[in-house]
Amino acid sequence: MRLISRNDVLSKTSISQPTLWRLESIGEFPKSIRVSKGRVAYNEDAVDAWIEARIRESSPEFAA
Repeated sequence: MRLISRNDVLSKTSISQPTLWRLESIGEFPKSIRVSKGRVAYNEDAVDAWIEARIRESSPEFAA
C-alpha cells in the first residue's frame, strides 16, 4: 500500500478539491487517512480502483 497526497489525488483524478471533499463526504470516494495533525493522504490502490470504476461505468469498451 502506498499513500499519496491530496494534490496527487487531484492530479490523478482531474477533479477539483471541492468535488473531492463532496464525493468523500457522501461516501463516493475513498476516505482520507490522517497521517499527522495537518496532513492527510489517500491509499493509492483505492484511488486507482475508484478511477477504474469510473472508466468502466462511463466507457465499458475501454475498461481493462
